[in-house]
Amino acid sequence: MNIRTRHDAIVRSLRRSQTTTVDALAREVGASRRTVLRDIAALREQGFLIHSEPGRGGGLQLDPQSIEATARLAVAEVFALLISVAATRAVGYLPFSGLADAGLAKIEKTLRPEKVRDLRRLLDCLHVGRLSPLQDMSDIGSIDSDLLPAFENAFLARLHLKFCYRDAKGRQSSREVEPQAMLILPPLWYLVAWDPLREDFRHFRMDRISKPAVIDGKQFRQRHVPFDEDVCPYRSLSQ
Repeated sequence: MNIRTRHDAIVRSLRRSQTTTVDALAREVGASRRTVLRDIAALREQGFLIHSEPGRGGGLQLDPQSIEATARLAVAEVFALLISVAATRAVGYLPFSGLADAGLAKIEKTLRPEKVRDLRRLLDCLHVGRLSPLQDMSDIGSIDSDLLPAFENAFLARLHLKFCYRDAKGRQSSREVEPQAMLILPPLWYLVAWDPLREDFRHFRMDRISKPAVIDGKQFRQRHVPFDEDVCPYRSLSQ
């Protein structure tokens, strides 16, 4: 169970029970008492009011009004919501666009200033266009759930990204690239990256990428990506 999943499990347990103990939470999430104490401290920093009652009959209690769920959204989660709206808008059909934009604006307001800065930097990497009607879409697959968190780290810190890639003929290869942009051509999603080995930009379909991993300490410089005229930045689309 990763940290995020464990935090969610602890919050659910605290909401179900009026009072519980650190030992009971540790058994429930399969972690040590020390780990749960660290988790409780982290949740308090996020805004949860978790009261401790010492002595026999005491324990931990969560104030149910302490925080709204949206305040705990990670940058990658908010980014996923935004790019989903962008993808829908790009195909020309978003019937409740005003409500969607208002809701996303409210979510953004719940983020801490440093998360807002990260979110805006990610949005600067996002571009949207339209797919050619001649594009073969018979083999569209699902996108690896680990991809967006890996993108967040790679784009924000400008770190090399490595992954396994399956080309149109099904051939597997290992790639190491400099991620420069994300391109949405609904229903296809692409990573646009500079390939140091080929000394050129490459477009990688996200549904063909697997096992993404950021290479710590290996940074790159931002490059200008030469997009086609019908591709626009997300920010201009959302205005």
